Amino acid sequence: MRGRDGVGQEHEGVAVERAGSVVALAQALVRCSSRAGIDDYEPVLGVLEDWLAERRVPCRRLVAASGGSVGLLVEIRGGRPGPWWALDACVDTAPFGDESAWSFPPISGEVVDGWLLGRGSSDSKIAAALFCHLAAELLPLAGSFAGGLAVLLDVDEHTGGFGGARTYLTEDHTPRPAGVLIGYPGLDEVVVGGRGLWRATIAVHAPSGHSGSSRSVVGAITRAARLVQLLDAADLPGAPGTGFPLAPKLSVTAIRGGEGYSVVPDRCELNVDVRTTPGFDAGEAETLVRKAVAELDADLPAPRPTEITPVASWPPFRLTEGDQPAAALLDAVRGAGLTVRAKTAGPSNIGNLLAGEGIPATAGFGVPYEGLHAVDERAHLAELPVVYEVYRQAVLALLDAS
Repeated sequence: MRGRDGVGQEHEGVAVERAGSVVALAQALVRCSSRAGIDDYEPVLGVLEDWLAERRVPCRRLVAASGGSVGLLVEIRGGRPGPWWALDACVDTAPFGDESAWSFPPISGEVVDGWLLGRGSSDSKIAAALFCHLAAELLPLAGSFAGGLAVLLDVDEHTGGFGGARTYLTEDHTPRPAGVLIGYPGLDEVVVGGRGLWRATIAVHAPSGHSGSSRSVVGAITRAARLVQLLDAADLPGAPGTGFPLAPKLSVTAIRGGEGYSVVPDRCELNVDVRTTPGFDAGEAETLVRKAVAELDADLPAPRPTEITPVASWPPFRLTEGDQPAAALLDAVRGAGLTVRAKTAGPSNIGNLLAGEGIPATAGFGVPYEGLHAVDERAHLAELPVVYEVYRQAVLALLDAS
């Protein structure tokens, strides 16, 4: 797994030489707290802008329609006609959680025993630093490229809003990518597919009343509990066995309702998350949920019907190993003497958003990691040179460099 025989000595030496600079930039990024929805993103974007400006790599801010920066975009236009490709890495992060549980500061940025320590080190500031270096290296070679290369550095990823990607894809003057390589960590797998999702909030109603009243009232929480039972018992198809290896899944992920002790509430809300597959799509997910709601309203009637409000829908996706950009990345991995597994992921990722736009994407291939979204997040650095070389070779192949 860890062999590097396929990496040419000259280019591997260049990658090793650059590794120290990649780590230094990643350290600076980790030391800028950029928790999604909590921190100001200006410091972390400023670090990136300053680094790129020093190397004369052009970049620009992406600003959401509602205002506010949602990322940076580097664009390198080739000298010949051809498709554009994109590298994507987020520089916002998950929250810290219980800081007292960490064995080092969440924004440490120190390198200890070959590990870069801190929140965002693996997801995905090391990838952002690597992609910036790759852009700086390839910019002088742009005349030989067919098409072009974009590097998207997103600060609205962990919110689930994906404002950077959405803004990038909707700008009229920005070339639309033919495919995207997402720099999530992990040396053993390349994610080439994932289940989709259909999400909704469900408002369950009932008469209100006093908990001590002699009049019996079936409250909203009781009705909601019955709905949870119906949803948990819903019949979903199994994994199809070929083509797409995962089965759909339904989860009730939140319940809200009631206050105090003496009032039987008249409203309770549920969050429902359905993970979809090509054999069980968003329409079928919604039909299943509506069937359960209709059964609830028939069995336990209320003054108002139960309300379903869909909030998100992303399609499932899966690339074959011959589809680009998966083929270029997997070929580069094999050329570096590594063996990886092409994986279809259960959790969703930005690849699902891109699939909804008709843009194929891979998610993952990077350095080994620990503590992603948990305590003591860290990224292992020994494999960084070979990861750099893999992305370099994949991008050059996609750009048909000559």
